[in-house]
Amino acid sequence: MYKGMIVDDAAIMRMRLREILDPQFDIISEAGDGEQALKNYEKANPDFVTLDITMPKMNGIDTLKTLIEKYPDAKVVIVSAVGQKKLVFEALATGAKDFIVKPFDPERVRQSINRLFE
Repeated sequence: MYKGMIVDDAAIMRMRLREILDPQFDIISEAGDGEQALKNYEKANPDFVTLDITMPKMNGIDTLKTLIEKYPDAKVVIVSAVGQKKLVFEALATGAKDFIVKPFDPERVRQSINRLFE
């Protein structure tokens, strides 16, 4: 079973993603901001990360850049309400494997995570 980490400043969104991904994936860590996400990633070593863009302390794009620099094989899917084309392209160019716009379809989320491991 693949292990995941959910990063979103909204606790309700973390809970919703956990509901969508369980029991197919083992959610081993959560974070409410980018700084905590980086700390948790190092400790938990998840197989994948869902990452919001708009967060306090360190936004998702900066978190993604740092993650990819330190862990080039990190599998990150951006899950954000911000669907601006510029941010989508920046996230994908930085190393995100996919970009899902909130509100999201549960099946789309599961398919995106499954594709990471094909």
